Amino acid sequence: MKYSHSRVECYISCPYKYKLRYVDKLKAIPDYTADNALICGNTIHQGAETNLEDALSFYYSNYPVISDKHVEEIMKFEYLIPKIHGILDGVNVYRKEFNISTSRFIGIVDLIVKNDDGTVDVFDYKYSNNYEKYMESPQLHLYKYFLEAIGFKVRKLGFIFIPKISIKQKNTESTYEFRRRLNEELKNSKTKIAEVKYDANKVIEYLDNIIKIMEDEKFEKNPTNYCSWCDYEKYCLKGEDYMLLPSNKRREINKVEKRVLWIYGAPFSGKTTFANEFPDPLMLNTDGNIKFVDAPFIPIKDEVTITGRITNRKFAWEVYKEAISELEKKQNDFKTIIVDLLEDTYEQCRLYMYDKLGIEHESDDSFRAWDKVRTEFLSTLKRLMNLDYENIILISHVDTSKDITKKAGDKITKIAPNLNEKISNKVAGMVDIVARTIAEDKYILSFKKSEVIFGGGRLTMKSDSIPLEYEELVRVYEEANKGKKAADKVVEPKEEKTRRRSKKSEEIVKDENTQIKENIQEDKYQDNKEFKEESKEVTPEENIEQYSQEVGENNELKDESDESQENEKPRRRRRKAE
Repeated sequence: MKYSHSRVECYISCPYKYKLRYVDKLKAIPDYTADNALICGNTIHQGAETNLEDALSFYYSNYPVISDKHVEEIMKFEYLIPKIHGILDGVNVYRKEFNISTSRFIGIVDLIVKNDDGTVDVFDYKYSNNYEKYMESPQLHLYKYFLEAIGFKVRKLGFIFIPKISIKQKNTESTYEFRRRLNEELKNSKTKIAEVKYDANKVIEYLDNIIKIMEDEKFEKNPTNYCSWCDYEKYCLKGEDYMLLPSNKRREINKVEKRVLWIYGAPFSGKTTFANEFPDPLMLNTDGNIKFVDAPFIPIKDEVTITGRITNRKFAWEVYKEAISELEKKQNDFKTIIVDLLEDTYEQCRLYMYDKLGIEHESDDSFRAWDKVRTEFLSTLKRLMNLDYENIILISHVDTSKDITKKAGDKITKIAPNLNEKISNKVAGMVDIVARTIAEDKYILSFKKSEVIFGGGRLTMKSDSIPLEYEELVRVYEEANKGKKAADKVVEPKEEKTRRRSKKSEEIVKDENTQIKENIQEDKYQDNKEFKEESKEVTPEENIEQYSQEVGENNELKDESDESQENEKPRRRRRKAE
């Protein structure tokens, strides 16, 4: 296995987290908050490498729907990215996004600047105000060591810190007033370039840590105050696994016939009637709207019984969970399970948790209650989504009461399911398709997705809409399956093997700490000697260019290069808000 700076840093922070991420390859459902550190960091990198338009396109592509908070993040990018390009004006840029790939290290150098004397300066972008943390990082020291091993002469190292504006809108501020204040903060911010002095001990520590990783068999947990910022917190400390996606293993698409849909639309747009067309359906109904459908149903509502003078109440949420428990037994012949309406079950979950916690609203228990309600709802919903039935259908009403305010002040109506935005994003990650029913001249099922329309899915669809008919949806799945099967037949190019290192350089990781420092210089000498022997009459510049072409583009490295920003520990702990 090759190691990167971010992988080793992950192991140092918590060996168990390293195991989950890189050994078990478990991935969490994406965090769709507008200021997601990884997405925003990669957006800045994309803008620095190409241009503002490409950066905004990348940012938009990570979100199913755009809110006012996303617009405010975009305002930051529109100010900061041109500032980065202004810094680079007049600079002799040798390469942006230069890949390093050796037998012991992989990484991406954000920026290499060429000097008149043939040396280069190496820089890395950081979208952060936490200067102290990065100045102690071994990242740039590793870049220098391994760049010089392939022929570069590195003169200077440095970080380019892009200021991160994290102000929040006050309760007394309008959107216009807040954005005006945000613009003032951006104008007063400054991009900082900080030089880093090379320290060979940082390389030694990196090589020592590789040995520790290779020898570690337990990967023990390392609980700290920062566990609340970890993707695996609830799985690691609480045993909850609803937020984990399946292992990254290929499966035969023709054997997968389960359809998981989330349908939303206005009242009387044909949602329930459409769901009724699916084979052998069972409806978990919350609103009593079953007069014009013939599917069997379970009413999800409070059950009240009276014994003498005692009134006993079973909450609707308890009825819902009992129905799921019965369906898990698979002692029935239903093929389709329908939840109508999903937002009602969320409200029922809230009332159940209020009673359990002895509160009247989430705010009565600070922000702890919000998290408990959300966890109860999502963990139960996952049980439903994992049921072994051919079709799982979620139905919601549409919500058009929210507007998005553009920078110019214009308002655009957002079209989304009538459910809390954070919950909606989680649910969208559990289904194949999010579609909207529209009743105009005829009933249609729309898959259209835009900045203001919540929709789309994992399937590749030829059209943005189809007639609202079961047979038409089946064709969509069949076409998607055919496309997937054809794609699986494409032969992926084999990864070229990197040049073998000398035996002496490979033994450096096995030496004692007292000798590693001495061997680093010898190791560099051997690498440079091999490099010169192989290049023969080729100039160093041409050889470096050839190495760069052989390595090629590596998208996986790009994700890892900013992983440290995803795990950045903020100075002030954020509140867990709904």
